[in-house]
Amino acid sequence: MTIQKITPFLWYSTQAEEAAAFYTDIFPDSRITRVTAVLSDGSTTIVEFVLFGQSFIAMSSGKPEPFNPAVSLMVSCGDQEELDRYWNALLAGGGSPVACGWLKDRFGVSWQIVPDDLINMMTAPDKAKANRVADAMIKMVKFDIAALRAAYSDAASG
Repeated sequence: MTIQKITPFLWYSTQAEEAAAFYTDIFPDSRITRVTAVLSDGSTTIVEFVLFGQSFIAMSSGKPEPFNPAVSLMVSCGDQEELDRYWNALLAGGGSPVACGWLKDRFGVSWQIVPDDLINMMTAPDKAKANRVADAMIKMVKFDIAALRAAYSDAASG
């Protein structure tokens, strides 16, 4: 595994390998590249994996701080079918929807499943368009891409 300058590192109490396997089953161009026990008593495991070509490292060891929404993984989606697929897959096995395109997977990791043009719509120089998108977004749990794009393009859609 080539080390990137910045690599997301996720600390689980005991489920790093299970979580990495779960994520690599969901996303294309994904795989576990190495699992290593780093202490002789077996209490710590490092799992190196790739999601969409992006390297990650996970560790199982002790009792970490719980994951919280202050840090999340954002997945950009080109269409509703892709968004629905990732949303449903990440909720499988005990995840929970939150709001505004956010969910928490069964391991407690927060994800944002968003249209690939959401940030551009929300930061548009035309503040009326950006505000309509924000107003539409705040009412959604899972994003409806067509509704967000309609809010962006049509003043009557809000």
